[in-house]
Amino acid sequence: MDKVQRRQVTLITAVALVLYLVVRLLPTGTNLNHMDFRMAGKGSLEFCDPANPQFIPVVAVRSPVVLALKPDRAPERNRPLSLILTLRTASGKPIAPEDLLVVHTRKLHLLVVDPTLSDYQHIHPEPGRRPGEWVFMLTPARAGVYRVFADFTPVATSRGLYASADFTVPGTVARVIREPNTTWQAGGLKFELGVPLLFRPGQPADLKFRIESQGTKKEPVPLQPVMGTFAHLVAFDEARSGFAHLHPRETDLTRPPDALRPELNFKVTIPSSGRYAIWAQVNLGGTEVFVPFWVDVRP
Repeated sequence: MDKVQRRQVTLITAVALVLYLVVRLLPTGTNLNHMDFRMAGKGSLEFCDPANPQFIPVVAVRSPVVLALKPDRAPERNRPLSLILTLRTASGKPIAPEDLLVVHTRKLHLLVVDPTLSDYQHIHPEPGRRPGEWVFMLTPARAGVYRVFADFTPVATSRGLYASADFTVPGTVARVIREPNTTWQAGGLKFELGVPLLFRPGQPADLKFRIESQGTKKEPVPLQPVMGTFAHLVAFDEARSGFAHLHPRETDLTRPPDALRPELNFKVTIPSSGRYAIWAQVNLGGTEVFVPFWVDVRP
């Protein structure tokens, strides 16, 4: 290599280095960095890889994010309730809208469920008046300690993170005994969740979610996208120690599934045996519908 070539290589390298430093110094809109979402030691919540859907043990591990809830009054069954959710890092820094990425059309997803796993609500809070505050409304249908799981992706990490908090609805908690059930009928439609014959903990499992009209003459199912996909599945264990938020493999919204019998494929890994509630959320003709299934993961 002659002197001219070496000079050119040196110049190109220097320009590339300057451009790299300029890009690194450009404002991203967030004042948080990757280290704000890291915790040292064992038992810390790991970032989630969206390509590897699995059950997240949110309650049993330490999260780098602190979630707090403040209702505007004492909660009551079947009465709308307004809450302020505060989201901060473990060091106390507020987590504002500019600190989060839009994932499935929203920056912050709340998965809310009662002690019996019979009342599940998927809510998207709006930014509040102060940094780190988010506001939302819900109507609890049952008594007991409701658990709120937050699902979000910080700009600084581009990987999913989670946190949880509880609030209590006074009253006697209903005793509900659920048997395994993978079919549900409502609104003239039959919903079905296909699960492995041997659903084992720690092993990737394929799930098939199907919808069809009831009766001998099949009518088209008015399936439309919801939050950027054709359906969402959320799995809870009976202890509500965590959840799995699943999206179908069919990601191309320009190619909808069969209109008469739409079928969507999911994959999940459940770490422990037990009974799980798996809620499906779909958009049918502009109306969001929630359908529960109960499955056993056997040791």
